Amino acid sequence: MAHALPAAGWQAERRRAFLLGLSPSLAVLLLITLVPAAALVIASFTPLSLTDPAASFRFDDPLVNYRQLLHDDRFLASIVVQLKLSASSVVLQLLAGLGLALLLNGKSRLLEGARTVFLIPMVLPPIVVALIWKIMYTPDVSPIHRTLETLGWPVRSLIANPDTALWAISLADTWQWFPFTMLMVLATLQMIPDDPIEAATLEGANRWQLFRYIVLPYIRPVLVVCGLFRLIDSFKAFPLIYVLTNGGPGSVTEVTNYYGFIQAFNFSYWGYASAIATVMLAGVFILSWLVGRLGWSDHDKR
Repeated sequence: MAHALPAAGWQAERRRAFLLGLSPSLAVLLLITLVPAAALVIASFTPLSLTDPAASFRFDDPLVNYRQLLHDDRFLASIVVQLKLSASSVVLQLLAGLGLALLLNGKSRLLEGARTVFLIPMVLPPIVVALIWKIMYTPDVSPIHRTLETLGWPVRSLIANPDTALWAISLADTWQWFPFTMLMVLATLQMIPDDPIEAATLEGANRWQLFRYIVLPYIRPVLVVCGLFRLIDSFKAFPLIYVLTNGGPGSVTEVTNYYGFIQAFNFSYWGYASAIATVMLAGVFILSWLVGRLGWSDHDKR
């Protein structure tokens, strides 16, 4: 009869089996994420350029690209544009998602059907969303523009107007991603216990007081996490900008990743574009760290 393994031996075997099972996934992750990321960072330390292949892999001045970024007014302006787009789209997504979650929080077939319909934008490919809004913003073919013109209220194309182009992109991004916040808040609302709400109702609390003092404290951590996740994801609005405005009019919608795209594919400054991408990657890592810290602090409070 075989003897049972000691507790320490069993734990060692368990860890070994866990690592063996995890190793294929780790290898794939290393291949498709860490290796390209390392190549990106290494390229950012070189003057890599298709216009001068002989000088592309020099490391005699590895920080030259980063020094140029500090004095590149167009790059600094693109950061401001990115911050405006991220802030406006995240706020709109949180407000729209929260409002619809409160309206759709209930048990009926009609509400379930409405929830399904509102989830459609989130599952569409970004390029499809961009094409939909390109049609909506083009006066010659847009049903909204045609209707307003018929009513005697003609409106210029929002994406051709420097004053409204960025906000038009923010609206399109909000339309695609507010279901994420709606879904998360809905799930939280349905886990709120009935007892405190019923007790407050018996005490004469109105709807606003119920929301402010009972519902909001429950959903506040979810709203913060949704906001941080959407803030991280807002850096990936490239398809909308590429299809709707191409960075224009002028450079009013030229966010940082689009500026990096121009440097790499229009001017062939791949080393400089890699430095731009590396700075963005560092920013995303910082935001990811904030998300992790927020999650742990919320867990510790419980």
